[in-house]
Amino acid sequence: MNPTGIQVRRSSLPTLTRAAGALALAVLASLPLGCSGPGSGGSAPAKTVIQNTGSDTMVNLAQAWAEEYAKVAPGVSVEVSGGGSGTGIAALENGTVDIANSSRTVEPREAEIARKNTGKEPKEYLVGYDALAVYVNKANPIDEITLAQLAGIYAEDGKVTKWSEMGVTMPAGADEIIRISRQSNSGTYAYFREAVLGNGHDFKLGSRDMHGSKDVVELVSKTPGAIGYSGMGYTTPEVKMLRVARKAGDTAWAPTVENTLTQAYPIARPLLMYTLGEPAGEVKAYLDWVHSPAGQAIVRATGYVPLPPGGAEK
Repeated sequence: MNPTGIQVRRSSLPTLTRAAGALALAVLASLPLGCSGPGSGGSAPAKTVIQNTGSDTMVNLAQAWAEEYAKVAPGVSVEVSGGGSGTGIAALENGTVDIANSSRTVEPREAEIARKNTGKEPKEYLVGYDALAVYVNKANPIDEITLAQLAGIYAEDGKVTKWSEMGVTMPAGADEIIRISRQSNSGTYAYFREAVLGNGHDFKLGSRDMHGSKDVVELVSKTPGAIGYSGMGYTTPEVKMLRVARKAGDTAWAPTVENTLTQAYPIARPLLMYTLGEPAGEVKAYLDWVHSPAGQAIVRATGYVPLPPGGAEK
């Protein structure tokens, strides 16, 4: 028995269902668009998104900038990804990124592709410096190295394969030099080849090529006989950064802020950002902030070298 006393025939159920649905739609239609519920104050305004892609050397710095800028400009979200300088420049060529991070300069052929695809010229911004550090395991007794010795280890015609050939006494089983390098689309890879191996020289086959700057340092920290190169900002207590001399008999310099700014350290390089043509709006505001004292303080805080006063121009 139905306790309500109301008789409902089965044939009337579809009609009642349709009526209830129509009533629900009518109620929904009467609500304001973007309603977020009582006390919500409505929907939040959409954020401006700046796409920032490229150099793995710069990815930690770029992320630190993005996180701090979110406090300065809450309406702007800077979305950071790595992949290497080549990845960022390729995205710039295709017009799919607002800012490309790079630890090397854009090549003429890359600029031509960007012009052809987008009708715009890549514009370069200097945003800091990085001393490209040479890392060994903390158990390795070596403290300094020359550019010629590095070339002997890494270059295709280099003959150095053991630490003992450089007068370094290693623990048993660790005499073989394990070369840690970067993948070929990395700006770090390109700069090391140019600055250390010299024009016309390439890398010796058989190195362990890592996808990220952090990966290089981590592998060196776990491999007693390893040597690798990466940004100075990635150092850890488990590795040692070597002093580097231009040639035998010269002073060997440590990768520090001061030695980078004075150009004493021989393998320091610029950190760059690129846009397509003159930036405008939020992108320009963000780049201006990166060059400001607040933005440059983050460069130093993340282990890199800030620009000297007036050093923001190309």
